[in-house]
Amino acid sequence: MWAAAHADGLDETLAGLQRLWRARQAWRPAGAWRAPALATARALMLRPGDDGSGFATEVLTEQDRGSHVVQHLTLRGALGDRVPALFLRPRGPGPHPAVLALHDHGARFDIGKDKLIRPLQPSPVADAWVQRWYGGGFVGEALVEAGFAVLAIDALGWGDRSRAGFARDDQQALASHLMQLGHSWAGVIASDDLRSHRWLREQPGIDAARVATLGFSMGALRAWQLAAVCSEVPACVAAHWMCIRRGLLRPGEHTLAGQSAFSMAHPGLPAELDHPDVAALIAPRPLLLMGSPEDRLFPWDAVQQAWAALRPAWGPSGGLDTRATPGGHRFDIPQQRAAITWLRTHLGR
Repeated sequence: MWAAAHADGLDETLAGLQRLWRARQAWRPAGAWRAPALATARALMLRPGDDGSGFATEVLTEQDRGSHVVQHLTLRGALGDRVPALFLRPRGPGPHPAVLALHDHGARFDIGKDKLIRPLQPSPVADAWVQRWYGGGFVGEALVEAGFAVLAIDALGWGDRSRAGFARDDQQALASHLMQLGHSWAGVIASDDLRSHRWLREQPGIDAARVATLGFSMGALRAWQLAAVCSEVPACVAAHWMCIRRGLLRPGEHTLAGQSAFSMAHPGLPAELDHPDVAALIAPRPLLLMGSPEDRLFPWDAVQQAWAALRPAWGPSGGLDTRATPGGHRFDIPQQRAAITWLRTHLGR
């Protein structure tokens, strides 16, 4: 009886908090909104103290794939650790447009960058993942064949930055460890993404003004939040991660179940900016959002509310493109082709 009563009290408290919650710096049309909102987003999303130091890039392996070359390399991350990456470089001197491709979460931690770029050694695990969520096609391969250079890194906790046996329930320990040291897991991921975008802009043969971001699921969140805080991102493709915050706080939603939200939750940010408020910082630069009415992770009504909240930030310019896709939570071949066509339109080749 006591437990049931207190459970009811907890539910009432949480419901009351949701009713009272308002993002203090919600988007508004006044031009004075952007500067303080951007400063807040950067302060609460990015790891403090990154001195912009060099990358100490080390190429571990290179493989000729005919139309392009793939390099397995490491670069220095925001914490000073080594960040493994795969880099696809088209043939020819360039300058090439480029895409920072950002991998999903999926509670699958033994692969990261390999979800987007075919690894140098055969990987049945990566092949199966790509078959399930990407329609059987590695996004990075499609992009490089279309003329884009592509970089994909392992986010902290995935791929070569994970450990054997790391599983869903280990996420809390990782997040707590970082918090005890004054960091947040989401902040480290965002900061590494920011540095990786800078690395890509600085590479020979890359057109620094045409380095877009692209991602699916958690990768989509990473793509639009990076574009929001980094004005050097000229265009962004985000497939299947955009929703008003209240839509993800309903009982049973995935952000309230398990521990995966730690990698995507920035402490203090919700009090200031909702998800669409952060993404509105991208305007007027082009943003392509994809969502599906059949997606069981993101309630369709809440996705549409987020899209509606974003439209005024772009106005009639046409820079915001929202597309409903069939098939639920996946980034299949037709969606990849549509994204590449869109990137060609906005970045050229």
